[in-house]
Amino acid sequence: MADQPASPASSGAGRLDDQVPFLARLEHPERVALLELGRPVKYGPRTVLVRQDDPSTHVILMLGGWTKVTHTAANGYEALLALRGPGDIVGEASAVSGGPRSATVTALEDVSAVTIERDRFLAHLAAQPSTSLQLLSLTADRTRASDRQRVEQGALGARERLSLLLLDLARTHGAQVPEGVRLTSGLSQHELAGSVGASREAVARLLRELRERGIVRTGRRGLVIVRPDQLRLIGRGG
Repeated sequence: MADQPASPASSGAGRLDDQVPFLARLEHPERVALLELGRPVKYGPRTVLVRQDDPSTHVILMLGGWTKVTHTAANGYEALLALRGPGDIVGEASAVSGGPRSATVTALEDVSAVTIERDRFLAHLAAQPSTSLQLLSLTADRTRASDRQRVEQGALGARERLSLLLLDLARTHGAQVPEGVRLTSGLSQHELAGSVGASREAVARLLRELRERGIVRTGRRGLVIVRPDQLRLIGRGG
């Protein structure tokens, strides 16, 4: 199987996907060897790649397209944990630990990937310590990002958290349009709420306030950030 380059845009991105993707951490021979263990697959939009609480049977290496990672609590509250895209790996935590899936991964658009059976993946890690080390490095980076998000959710209000999230999405999933930057992630208000630890009603109210102030525009084609400078000011508590 030919080597697939990781997306350079994924590096240094932001709160949701600021880790250097897994495949980009590997040297070319390591990346080729890992990809050759699996088989290519394609997923359509809204297709579930892995489901929370299911047993671990395989890991997925993302080659193209974006997914959302969500966790549903016992009371039905759904939190958006991350966005994963080209070069990322999903399902590796449960594969290594042997426990059930901790989250659901759903395609936001057409996704191309390579799936590797769990036993083959673990055997490869045992035989390739450099690949294992890079996986450990990725885990540490994701843990730091999660810790930072928890600290921010405790220190900032919902308005500040939502403003920072919108800025991150504009940088990582934004398309320039005449009015400003249109978000292309396709996340719903419910999913935005799950990411900032607020209710959907609270996020709807905050978006309405931002719209009335001319900071964002909403419509059938999604949300457009018109005045990012004002979002930065709000994010700093202004």
